Amino acid sequence: MSCSAADVERLGRLLGDPELEWLLTRVRRRLELGQPLAGSITLADASDVQRRAVQRLFGRRPRAGRALSVSLHALEDLVRRSGACPDGLAAAVVALTGPVVVRAEASAAEQMAWVRAFTPLEDLVGARVEEGADGHEELASWLAWLRRSGVVKRLEPDPARARTLLERLATVLAALPAEGEPLGSFAARVAGGAHALDDGEPLSTLALGAARALGGLQGPGPDESPTESRREAWAAAGLLCDELSSVVLTLGLPGDQQTGSGRILQVARETGQPVWLTLRQLVRDPPGWAAASARSLSGQKVHICENPVIVALAADRLGGECPPLVCTCGQPGAATMLLLRTLVAAGARLAHHGDFDWGGVRIGNVLHARLALVPWRFDTEAYIRAADSARSSQMLTGAPVPASWDQRLSETMSRVGRSVEEELVLEELLADLVS
Repeated sequence: MSCSAADVERLGRLLGDPELEWLLTRVRRRLELGQPLAGSITLADASDVQRRAVQRLFGRRPRAGRALSVSLHALEDLVRRSGACPDGLAAAVVALTGPVVVRAEASAAEQMAWVRAFTPLEDLVGARVEEGADGHEELASWLAWLRRSGVVKRLEPDPARARTLLERLATVLAALPAEGEPLGSFAARVAGGAHALDDGEPLSTLALGAARALGGLQGPGPDESPTESRREAWAAAGLLCDELSSVVLTLGLPGDQQTGSGRILQVARETGQPVWLTLRQLVRDPPGWAAASARSLSGQKVHICENPVIVALAADRLGGECPPLVCTCGQPGAATMLLLRTLVAAGARLAHHGDFDWGGVRIGNVLHARLALVPWRFDTEAYIRAADSARSSQMLTGAPVPASWDQRLSETMSRVGRSVEEELVLEELLADLVS
């Protein structure tokens, strides 16, 4: 029910006094809260002009005192009897102040809209769970977290537009894992534009979280590069981002004749030469031992060092007899982390050494947090021996960093106050590679 234009004009004359605005506001609030228009509305400290406005409205003087009360039953009766709005007080307030949305109903409708917004993702994840597809448990856990976290609402507050965003996300996830496709071309083909999965885009933020869930990866820690972490997550989903700029240095890794990267590794091992592998090779053409069914490296130790000079000297001294060696070249990038994860999956045991300085400890913390590995002459006892024997060690500078794998190490380094680079203990490292 509603009032005609003529009724609205008459209502304006009846209730349009500015000094009655508080009364209309209070009635409207009751309507928004779904409360009945019964009882009275009281203005605790009414002014004289407000009291006179109510007197003109009802034709009688209000009771004495500062408080001013208006009976809603009397106001309802007045509005109907005046002929200005036969439908009553509620219709009159709507006519004068605009449509009223009942908050409880609006809240329920919004909640239902958000439930519907997640339907495309729930359908996709449910189908993957029923199929028993790889990563279905991780993806289901990620979806449960996504609902709880409020991330989607922060990225897109409107539930209707959020549903569109999540529909696009479901389309992206349905196409994962990819097979070594460049991220831009995948986005153009699947996500509606070559830049739809660029860093910072809402769709990219959500899809990257799902890619990490599928790959069993965590977000970047405080000592990790967000850019490299992002590359690694996309690579784990079979998508390449700057695939030629992320590389890893290796020596002595086994090869095979079935894959291009395997043949490269085989020749390099036979000739005793170090070889760089790109992120592109590891994703699009991984060595044969990286296959899920292969365990050809089961139980074999793979040594990890921080500085390329160790790899160069190992190649000079040991050549083709050098056991598998991987160099992080400082903070490990996406290619390095992908290679190390595939080595673990193939059954290898990882042992890590780095510089005895705070940067080296940070690198060690990253690796120990992400991978199952053991220290390689990189603990408290090894540091004490190295600091005692290294003639060219330098003063240890910078803020101390606790070593996650050895609580005593950082305390001892702080007390001794000397840094020991890998080059100063290379003879001991090379001796381990020979034995």
